[in-house]
Amino acid sequence: MAESLLADVGDLLRTAAAEVVVPMFRRLDDADVSEKAPGEVVTVADRLAEELISAGLRRLRPDSVVVGEEAVAEDPDLLRHLRGAGDVWVVDPIDGTANFAAGRRPFALMVALLAGGLPAASWVYDPLADTMAACRTGAGTWLDGTPVRISRTALEAGALRGTAMTRFLPPETRRTVEAGGERMGELLPGQHCAGREYLDMLTGAQQFVLFWRTLPWDHAPGTLLVREAGGVARRFDGTDYHPADDGRGLLVAASEEIWDEVRAALLAG
Repeated sequence: MAESLLADVGDLLRTAAAEVVVPMFRRLDDADVSEKAPGEVVTVADRLAEELISAGLRRLRPDSVVVGEEAVAEDPDLLRHLRGAGDVWVVDPIDGTANFAAGRRPFALMVALLAGGLPAASWVYDPLADTMAACRTGAGTWLDGTPVRISRTALEAGALRGTAMTRFLPPETRRTVEAGGERMGELLPGQHCAGREYLDMLTGAQQFVLFWRTLPWDHAPGTLLVREAGGVARRFDGTDYHPADDGRGLLVAASEEIWDEVRAALLAG
C-alpha cells in the first residue's frame, strides 16, 4: 500500500468536513433531518458527505467498492462485499449523527479499507477537535501524524476508566454491566459517537469501551486503529471482531490483561 494513501484519504475526510459537514453544523432546518429507521436519524449532510467521500475513494482506487452507511440503507445487498476479494471501502460520513442533528458534539468522519476481506487501513477524523487518527495493518497507528501506542500498564478493575454503551443491551446484560460498573474506577455512559470513543482509547482518556451494536461503519475503522496501537477488540466470547460478522457485543480494551479484567467485572455477573 502506498504511503501516500494515508495522507490522501485523510485529506479527503478533511475536505468533506470543511466543505459539507462543519458548514451545516447547527444550521440544519427541520427539512434537512429525517428518520431512516425508528430512532435512527439521517441528515442531508450525511448524504452529501458520503457522496463526496465515496467519489474521492473511487478516484483513489478505481476498481474498489464503497460500502457506505447511507448507501446500505438504500441497498442492503452492498454488505456482501465486506468479504469480497478486492478493495472495499467502509464509510461512515458522519458518525454521531444524532449529536450532529441536535447541534451537539462529538461527531466524526470515518473510513476503513478492506483488502481481500481483511482490514488493511482506517481513518477517524473529529473535525471540531481537528484530530485525525490513521493506521495501516502491520505498520501501526498515527494520531495527528505522530505514532501512538496505547499504554499497556496492567491495572486492576478499580483503577480502570471506560465506557459502556448500555442503551441497546438486552435487559439482563444491562443489569449485569451496570452492577459490574460499581467495581470499576469510572464507568462512563458514552458519547453517542463510536469514533470519539476510539480516539479516546488512543489518547489514554479511557482504557476500554463496550458496545452492543456492531455495524461495520461504526467499528471497522476504530477497531483496527486500536489493534494497531496495541489494544484488542473482541466479541464478548473472545473471538476477534470482523466487520462482516453479523453479531452483537464488542469489548475493546487497551491490552489483553485489561480486556480480561473488564470482561470479568462487567460480563461475568
